Amino acid sequence: MAPDSEPDAAPLADAVGLRTHPLTAVTTGLLFSLPAAATLVLSSLQNGRLPDLPWWLLLLVPVLLAVGGFVVGTAVGFVSWYVTTYVIDGEEVRVDSGLLFRSSRRVPYERLQSVDIAEPLLARLVGLCELRLETAGGSDSRTSLKYLRLADARALRRVLLERADGPGVEAEPGSQLGETASDTAGSTVPARERRVISHVTPARLLLGTLVSLDLAASLVLGVAVLAVLVAVDAPFAAFGAAIPFATVLLNIVSHRVAAQWDSTLTEDRRGLRIERGLFTRTTQTVPWERIQGLAVEEPVVWRRLGWARLKVDVAGYGNDAGDGSGESTSTLVPVADRERIGQIVRHVLDVRPEEMERTGPPPRSWPFAPFVWRSRWVGADAVGFVGVEGWFQRRSNVVPHHKTQSVEVRQGPLQRRLGLATLEVHTPDGPVDADGRHLLAETARAIALEQVERARRARSRAHPAPVETS
Repeated sequence: MAPDSEPDAAPLADAVGLRTHPLTAVTTGLLFSLPAAATLVLSSLQNGRLPDLPWWLLLLVPVLLAVGGFVVGTAVGFVSWYVTTYVIDGEEVRVDSGLLFRSSRRVPYERLQSVDIAEPLLARLVGLCELRLETAGGSDSRTSLKYLRLADARALRRVLLERADGPGVEAEPGSQLGETASDTAGSTVPARERRVISHVTPARLLLGTLVSLDLAASLVLGVAVLAVLVAVDAPFAAFGAAIPFATVLLNIVSHRVAAQWDSTLTEDRRGLRIERGLFTRTTQTVPWERIQGLAVEEPVVWRRLGWARLKVDVAGYGNDAGDGSGESTSTLVPVADRERIGQIVRHVLDVRPEEMERTGPPPRSWPFAPFVWRSRWVGADAVGFVGVEGWFQRRSNVVPHHKTQSVEVRQGPLQRRLGLATLEVHTPDGPVDADGRHLLAETARAIALEQVERARRARSRAHPAPVETS
């Protein structure tokens, strides 16, 4: 699916004391009502029997609970909406909130890592969305504006990206990859400059999830446990055992199907944009300079089909986006042909792992990984460092030299005995983990020194020292 086709909204001017949309209170009421009714139903089912009440009262109680939750939620949402304002000036975004205890959160433009739009299902019902501002930091790095009209959120995102990066930022990739997108509603650049890199159809996504090894293992183990419990005539124990397996399956489906539904990756001169989601539609912006590395994942079944998954390490996101959706926000392409994934890696980072000279662990390292030690290797070229490991799920971690934060060589007692060491190339917390495990100790130290020098040269080219003037 091409990017959304609504016309661009007019840019916003500096504003003081703006509030989000008044229907925010209604959305909050909906968020209160549905879980309240669902909790009652689930608690009744877990008890194994329904309460001894007339049928009409059994139907009426969840409805009354939902209505009561909606009224209470709407009241709470109205108070929260009324006491929350946001300010956009020439230097920062400020969000003031709180009734009894006032707080003021300030986000300078230079600290903005990305500006994303999320459209939760209940908010979409009333035409609203959430604007998420990600900054460099830990778990408290997100600032949200709930909720805005979609056109207003797109216009505000455009303003914030312009002020964070400047209107004249150029793209880093060298070649044009993919077709030209037909439009760019909410983008910061003209339509002719946005290109579609990858689009994953729902059918391809569903097929990739169905043949994944973790889903198959969860299904087989769950069915086996339930069959044993039913065979020994323990139906209530079977029901209790089904809950954790259902939770695992729900987690896989929510993160890999619902969250990645109709995933479209596009690019412009400022960076990448990912649009995806079935129930909650998100538009995630990744500026070029925020990309810390890429990880190519190839589960064992997918390798037979020539498929792979591409993840991105973005400064400010870490392993978790603050709402438990870390895996979803770090996924760049949920499933595609391995050759296509390689093209995207070369396009985004200009790194070519297949052309690198490989350095792997020696045979004496087999006690640490008897079946997979041969599949591990590290390599580097003029642009980036690559660490590959794993057999059931092979991971190729790619780190540009100028994004290397530090390099470490570790040795445990058994490693010292065998003359081995593990090389770690550190990047911000995220899915990329470029390590060379159980290499020869002298080789690991030599590569570490080379990587430090490569990183120093790359950073000096990316950020040349200022010229002193008398």
